[in-house]
Amino acid sequence: MTQKTQVESLADLGVSFAGFIFYPKSPRYVFREMTATQIRKVNNINKVGVFVNAPMDEVLHLVDECRLQMVQLHGDETPKYCDRLADYVSVVKAFRLSDNDSVEWMTRPFDDVCDHYLFDTMGAGYGGTGKKFDWTVLQGQQINKPFFLSGGIEKGDEEKIRNFTHDSVAKNLFALDINSKFELSPGIKNLELVQEFVSHIK
Repeated sequence: MTQKTQVESLADLGVSFAGFIFYPKSPRYVFREMTATQIRKVNNINKVGVFVNAPMDEVLHLVDECRLQMVQLHGDETPKYCDRLADYVSVVKAFRLSDNDSVEWMTRPFDDVCDHYLFDTMGAGYGGTGKKFDWTVLQGQQINKPFFLSGGIEKGDEEKIRNFTHDSVAKNLFALDINSKFELSPGIKNLELVQEFVSHIK
């Protein structure tokens, strides 16, 4: 999210989390459009700060300055880094998956140091690709944390998501992370499309 008025309307649409990207190389870098004070004053939704290989001091400063409830880590952060950060804020570690990845092998070192996981599509560079990965790579896996499902989720995926929830791995499905497929342009959401999707999912 990059628009103050859009952020303030999310809760009324049934959305539980708002993501703010603090990665300067992202086209959705929040500080191009909003100030820390504006983010701090948002108090009707859970605020998630998205970071990529940021120094610990920088993350902690922004958690405090913007009053973030969660941080989502999309870089090469180590279990030690996550462990230190988890003393101060809820930590979501993102994993970018390709078709043959062993999810259990990737996540196991983080089981004791993170609060949530997020599964996204493997792509060049960091951050989302807007493309789906094959969700069946998660089926039958032992995932020991509540997780966000991401990766190019769009209108029309409602039935596929419902089918996914019947798999045993989905007992830990915590939330759906939607982004580029619900945008008019980077950081500007089509709120009517978001509302329609949320109502269908719920």
